[in-house]
Amino acid sequence: MKKIILLCCLSFLFTKAQAQNSPENKLGTWFMYNGSHTISAHYTLKTMAHYRYFETTSEFQQSIYRVGLNYQLTKKLSFTLGLSAVETDTQYKSPSEFLTEYRIYEDLLLNTNLTKLKLRHRFRLEHRFLELQGIKSTVNWLRYDLNASYPISKVLTVYAFNEIFVNFQGDLVPQNWTGGGLVYKLNSNLKLKVGYFYQRLKTTGFNRLQLGIILNTDFRKKTI
Repeated sequence: MKKIILLCCLSFLFTKAQAQNSPENKLGTWFMYNGSHTISAHYTLKTMAHYRYFETTSEFQQSIYRVGLNYQLTKKLSFTLGLSAVETDTQYKSPSEFLTEYRIYEDLLLNTNLTKLKLRHRFRLEHRFLELQGIKSTVNWLRYDLNASYPISKVLTVYAFNEIFVNFQGDLVPQNWTGGGLVYKLNSNLKLKVGYFYQRLKTTGFNRLQLGIILNTDFRKKTI
């Protein structure tokens, strides 16, 4: 009987230790740079670099570099065509070969206002070309992101968002991201962003902090 109790205790402790070492129980962080660089009345260059970690400041998970060209169709409607390069560590705290991706994406963005409340609807078609251990594959996604923001002062804005992922192959909606946070305006060109979101996958989920810098420039303006 004592042996059975001892085995049960050891099994419980092992299971608990395994759970604590699972990435689902860690608060990870996304360190983010997002840039918007106006070229002309209709064209804007979009740039992005993200470094994502399983834990707050360690255990690398993913890096993403993105560039796109945005065309302003109307005051409220715009279209972006862009490319992304991605590397992902597929294992937490285990040696693994990185998953390499190249993506082509097309965004349709619709901006609307309800008094001071700003709503942005983003519809994204994403074509992912993946390679892992020499095996290549292609995946196509449709992503819809609803982002709401509201200024609470001249320099501080609160935001919330929800994004769903639709997969044309396999599970219909395998991912859903929900979160919110604050954006602090340092000056006309630079903002700081801090937030939290929950990344829900089919069988698991991740808690993530977002720490970012937002840079907006206008190349039409003359500089000395």
